Amino acid sequence: MDVTVHLAQDPEADALLGRSPLAALVGMLLDQQVPMEWAFKGPRTIADRLGTTDLDAHEIAAMDPEAFAALLSEKPAVHRYPGSMAKRVQQLCQYLTEHYDGDPEAVWRGVASGAELLKRLEDLPGFGRQKAQIFLALLGKQLGVAPKGWREAAGAYGEAKSFRSVADITGPESLAKVRAHKQEMKAAAKAAKAAGG
Repeated sequence: MDVTVHLAQDPEADALLGRSPLAALVGMLLDQQVPMEWAFKGPRTIADRLGTTDLDAHEIAAMDPEAFAALLSEKPAVHRYPGSMAKRVQQLCQYLTEHYDGDPEAVWRGVASGAELLKRLEDLPGFGRQKAQIFLALLGKQLGVAPKGWREAAGAYGEAKSFRSVADITGPESLAKVRAHKQEMKAAAKAAKAAGG
């Protein structure tokens, strides 16, 4: 995997995301309750604090949980909830170590169909259906992983020329479009809740 992405809107963080399957998975895991760019800068921040150029599932899985939580909590914190996200990142790395010998790319390498890949992603700790579909769309649209039926498995996130998620961000202009879409969805959900309440 060696592609150019613009998810963190930071050249060094994006370079890591484009070459490291684990960094991409961790960034996706962190992408909740914080701005997208903050989430996707997280893997680079973690690597820097570990004193390495990449993330290693075996190393993170084996770290003392308190020490790893402290690493994510250093200022500036990697996430709004650094303690709970540290636990989730370690759970993800432990799962990858147990099920894929620590090789995150094995989650999608040689997969036969989009449906099978979606199932594998949904099995990852911290990845519900929506997060799995968004990551599947990111794999298909930007990371060159496109098994048969991937767009269908990714649902609306797999649609071409859409601006629904991080899978559609290729620069500042598309980031603004994705942000606008998310704000529309939040407003619609709020209006629906108000109408029903």
